[in-house]
Amino acid sequence: MIVGVPREVKPDEYRVAMLPVGVEELTLRGHRVLMERGAGDGSGLTDDDYASVGAELVDSPQEVFSGADLVVKVKEPMPQEWPLIRPGQALFTYFHFAASRELTEAMMRSRATCVAYETLSDDQGRLPLLTPMSEVAGRMSVQEGAKYLERPQMGRGILLGGVPGVAPAHIVILGGGVVGANAARIAAGFQANVALLDINMDRLRYLDDIMPPNVDVLFSDRHTIRRQLQRADLVVGAVLIPGAKAPRLVEREDLAQMQPGAVIIDVAIDQGGCMATSRPTSHAEPTYIVDDVVHYCVTNMPGAVGRTSTFALCNVTLPWVLELAGRGVEQAARSLKPVARAVNIFNGEITNRAVADTFGLEFADHFA
Repeated sequence: MIVGVPREVKPDEYRVAMLPVGVEELTLRGHRVLMERGAGDGSGLTDDDYASVGAELVDSPQEVFSGADLVVKVKEPMPQEWPLIRPGQALFTYFHFAASRELTEAMMRSRATCVAYETLSDDQGRLPLLTPMSEVAGRMSVQEGAKYLERPQMGRGILLGGVPGVAPAHIVILGGGVVGANAARIAAGFQANVALLDINMDRLRYLDDIMPPNVDVLFSDRHTIRRQLQRADLVVGAVLIPGAKAPRLVEREDLAQMQPGAVIIDVAIDQGGCMATSRPTSHAEPTYIVDDVVHYCVTNMPGAVGRTSTFALCNVTLPWVLELAGRGVEQAARSLKPVARAVNIFNGEITNRAVADTFGLEFADHFA
């Protein structure tokens, strides 16, 4: 099979979808790898690193897409890439379809097969290809929150850990999954007071056992969220329904209960965001203010720490790239349940029920 790796074109995206070791493993198995020049630059990986292990370097994304049977990316195809996608071609990347009807319909029209990192799940419901980026985003959320709480960034002028005689920040984390748990650990390390909310009591019991004493785990309901917003200096949106649009937990009127200069970091923005006032932003212009509350809604947070994120992502994606290349995408989906769950669009039809339900489109169960 011919595997293609284009350079990412989403603004301020510094990750690359394959490490040199991935190229070597593919070529040792008889596959070809087309690599766009400069694809690894943002992660500190040179063209020579790839060429030395068998990559065929090409000069444009057009050459990658026209030659590859399987295109491996990090982020969803951008509009300028849509015309390059061919019927029958397979793409393996983060799609987050529920956040964009336009992208969903474009991929349906392309009649390509779209295999989404974020919905590849094992029999225990774990999301192995989403987990490392959720770990990065969760840890970054507190780092970014600390920065934007500074007064020059229009924040409240709060130091997360306080100092002797001055109370630390109060941080509210909505969602106790991978993002939320990682955010809570980092926030606790800063010596902030942390409230970690979730609706799963078994998960809350587990988190209560493992979290430091300055993390309170609370059952999430509308009243608890409102009470916590009144105290919050920083709110982290960390909820996820795999494949579906994120539930909206904070309404516009709820912002009136927050302190001026408080900060919201909506990590759920990739799936549409869990705040009514959230809209996608970029690393170049990461924040905006609504009702005196600073909003940070960058859709590719881990892209800012490209080297760490690239290695963390490729460590978990490579085994699946090898399966897709070795078996072919359709056979891999019929043989491996995690791959079947990852196929969101097949030959122009939506094969992920959550995506279909989000937009009221027809669902086709090709891999039952």
